[in-house]
Amino acid sequence: MMRSLYAGVSGLQNHQTRMDVIGHNIANVNTIGYKKNRVNFQDMLSQTLQGSARPTEELGGVNPKQVGLGMTIAAIDTIHTQGSLQSTGVATDVAITGSGFFVLRRGEQEFYTRAGAFSLDENGTLVNPSNGLRVQGWMTQVIDGIEILNTSADPGNLVIPVGGKDPAFATTEVRLACNLDKRLAEIQEGANLGEIMQNTWTVDKTIYDAFGNKHIMSIDFTKVPGEPNRWNAQVFVNRNAEIDTETTVGEEGSSFIVQFGNDGLLLSAEDEQGNIVNEGILQLPISFNVPETTIPEGEESVRQTFALTLGEIGSATNTMTQFAERSSTKVFWQNGYPLGYLENFRIDSSGIITGVYSNGTSRPIGQIALANFINPGGLEKIGDTMFARTNNSGFADIGTSGLAGRGTFVAGTLEMSNVDLAEQFTDMIVTQRGFQANSKTIQTADQMLQELLTLKR
Repeated sequence: MMRSLYAGVSGLQNHQTRMDVIGHNIANVNTIGYKKNRVNFQDMLSQTLQGSARPTEELGGVNPKQVGLGMTIAAIDTIHTQGSLQSTGVATDVAITGSGFFVLRRGEQEFYTRAGAFSLDENGTLVNPSNGLRVQGWMTQVIDGIEILNTSADPGNLVIPVGGKDPAFATTEVRLACNLDKRLAEIQEGANLGEIMQNTWTVDKTIYDAFGNKHIMSIDFTKVPGEPNRWNAQVFVNRNAEIDTETTVGEEGSSFIVQFGNDGLLLSAEDEQGNIVNEGILQLPISFNVPETTIPEGEESVRQTFALTLGEIGSATNTMTQFAERSSTKVFWQNGYPLGYLENFRIDSSGIITGVYSNGTSRPIGQIALANFINPGGLEKIGDTMFARTNNSGFADIGTSGLAGRGTFVAGTLEMSNVDLAEQFTDMIVTQRGFQANSKTIQTADQMLQELLTLKR
């Protein structure tokens, strides 16, 4: 008689625990990055009244007779299914689609979360503003003038230097992609200024010195008399400046010859010293005096040199050409820029943080790390929508997104809770009925005990 009482008690206790879990799930229905829990039951050890017996020649086998002693909780699982994404438009809000966790650090302690509502502290460090834990990733390093993201190193704090300076960079290359009109007439000897200007095609491009000062590079193209596919190019830097910049192509001279083939594509280029380039990508060195500079001892002036890229031989893509079409003023690209300040930043699907500067440049600042686990269900919830590693979760596999089963990032959004209210309400009804039924078991057993006590009467 007492077994049914304790079986009912175990049912009440464990259904109450299940109700606690359901209530916790419902309470966190709007908690970003929250992962719901699920309670699984199992029956408790049974008392054997009679064991089993194998068949004999005279009799068949006998099954065991057992009385159950109630139920217990088998597991409280964390369900790591994907939550829906909600757009926020905040640059520092990041959601994960697929598997993986953000890595947060406090001192030497490492934690993991799916809640990507981050912000910047006063030092520009990307943090979780609710507890100050720092988001982990990799910062861009400049090695020999080349920006490198070394994602094979241990992750560290991510610092976004809002308002930080981007130093001016002197132009080192200018790429041309203009078309020279095949129909343009040659300039005859003794031509007046109007005829010269009418049959000269000029391209201009702003370039920069190491201070970020602007300079105008101009190139005048005219046909070489008697040579239908050859053009003379005269190069100027600051053509109308009061002080001559002494522009040179190569070691000396300020002009060069461009040779096209009968198909209108580049063949070669030649400077005034007779140096010819006729393979691959055609480049010529252009030098000029930088005004208002401190002249080193033993030198007459500070010279800046950049490569003038005419294009690739045999190609018509982003390359100088000579077709019977109007000439185009197109300088495809130059890599110099003035001083700029970091005004904005954005995060792409790989977690790369790209800074946008006031001088029009953009470059990677860092990359957010993503951790994955063999058994994410083995992680331990520690509050603040965070998890900690346990013996059964395995070690964190930290790396970049999109690799080794890791998900990708969506900036300007947050992952919502994966709690389904319809499912939770249904579980609540089932749990309440189970609790009610177990209480009925105790009540009925009590009535039976009462009848037993009244037998003497």
